[in-house]
Amino acid sequence: MKIVVLDGHTLNPGDLSWDRIKNLGDLTVYERTPAELTIERAAGAEAVFTNKVIIDSKIIEHLPNLKFVGVLATGYNIVDTEAARAAGIVVCNIPAYSTASVAQMVFAHILHFTQHVATHAQSVSAGDWPGSKDFSYWLTPQIELAGKTMGIIGFGQIGQAVARIAVAMGMNVIFNNRSIKQTEITAQQVELDTLLSESDFISINCPLTDDNKGFIDKTALSKMKKSAFLVNTGRGPLINEQDLADALNEGTIAGAGLDVLSVEPATAENPLPKAKNCFITPHIAWATLEARQRLMKIAGDNLEAFIAGNPVNVVN
Repeated sequence: MKIVVLDGHTLNPGDLSWDRIKNLGDLTVYERTPAELTIERAAGAEAVFTNKVIIDSKIIEHLPNLKFVGVLATGYNIVDTEAARAAGIVVCNIPAYSTASVAQMVFAHILHFTQHVATHAQSVSAGDWPGSKDFSYWLTPQIELAGKTMGIIGFGQIGQAVARIAVAMGMNVIFNNRSIKQTEITAQQVELDTLLSESDFISINCPLTDDNKGFIDKTALSKMKKSAFLVNTGRGPLINEQDLADALNEGTIAGAGLDVLSVEPATAENPLPKAKNCFITPHIAWATLEARQRLMKIAGDNLEAFIAGNPVNVVN
């Protein structure tokens, strides 16, 4: 089997091995593939792996040998799944590999807002402590999480992982989900308006759909506490970015921690990188070594199961 990885660098910049997949066929790995080279590089391949390289209906038309597309991520909107199904191509994704890592990033952003460790460490490195008149000083308010309300939008595996951490830290947890969720976690399901108005911290962990695109807008932000912080590790288009930038600059909310934007890499026109109290990480919540190791293993498992005639994690 001819196997092609179109954009392998993000998953494996050199600290992992492709051997799991290499053992299943004749493997070629490209670090990155521009759109105009997709057909050329995938020509003749029976199996193609892609992270962000688009596989649309026009690409599929030019790849008659293609039988399997492995998406090296959970989201699979980069593949025209209907066109693939019509062509007899199985499309598989990688579910639930980064749950712990994403939940960890949620609290990395939250703890940044509560303690500003880097700000104070840089102050000490700059020599400010020896010149202090007191044994202790702080440049930003120090906030205790115990007793605060954590609001979670989307109560799937990641949302529930966030909830467990919040409960362990003594927070009150409320959540909003599009369907009723029964849970053993000490958390209460509420309407979205209630969550927005009562939460001290809000974590967005829901999937992106046609119905919720841009739902965090001026109206939603106006319902939040002025002291509240918003964290998004879900999908960038869930937020109306201009409305969020305006809310931050005007003091409608206290701050935002984002790991995702509507267009990635960020564009020069995006208002959020320069917005007040907005801290953005470059979509790295998923990228811990441990999460990428799981992703690599599952990608190999998906292809192996397909070859054996029992495909798993099929999304089309």
